[in-house]
Amino acid sequence: MRLLWLLARRDLAQAWASGGLWLPVAFLLLVASLYPFAVGPDAALLARTGGGMLWIAALLASLLPVDRLIAPDRDAGILDQIALRGIGEEMVVLARLIAHWLGFGPPLMIATLPAAALLKLDGGTIWMLELGLLVGTPALAALGLLVATLTAGLRSSGALAGLLALPLAVPLLIFGAGTLGDGSGAALKFLAAASLLLVALTPFAGGAAIRAGRE
Repeated sequence: MRLLWLLARRDLAQAWASGGLWLPVAFLLLVASLYPFAVGPDAALLARTGGGMLWIAALLASLLPVDRLIAPDRDAGILDQIALRGIGEEMVVLARLIAHWLGFGPPLMIATLPAAALLKLDGGTIWMLELGLLVGTPALAALGLLVATLTAGLRSSGALAGLLALPLAVPLLIFGAGTLGDGSGAALKFLAAASLLLVALTPFAGGAAIRAGRE
């Protein structure tokens, strides 16, 4: 556990130093600010569609740092140095997953509050939106990291990772947006199941992808 925390802290410190932690927050707030100009100032329309729009913005924001998750360390040989010290690739991917989520998940949930105010969302919708993001952002982080491991070393890896991740993220988007109008809680349960599955699979699939890229 100490090794896991040290690796995650290193990745989080690198993201902080590069300024990458602020990109998803700035992107979400910018989209929320521009959306009323696109659909008009009608408060009822904004309240009805704003929650789904914020889920789309959260999905796209999670993909912004994808090209910096694996490729820079791979190109610099840092992943090889870590492997030579006997640290498994699965441990590296798990630590990076924790750091990636801490870097964009909680800040994104905080930024959602002023964004929701701009979109005239009521208290109940905001509560369900925050709960859905709490459950769903680990899945978005896992999906982004997984495609980053698969595309590391390829030309235009950032664009390719986005093209791969967007179709795979459609179920998360459906369940996440579905939580806003689902009184039974079924959409939230499906979202939690998908999130748990992605978080559990990503360290193993990502570790295998890193080993395959090295070979």
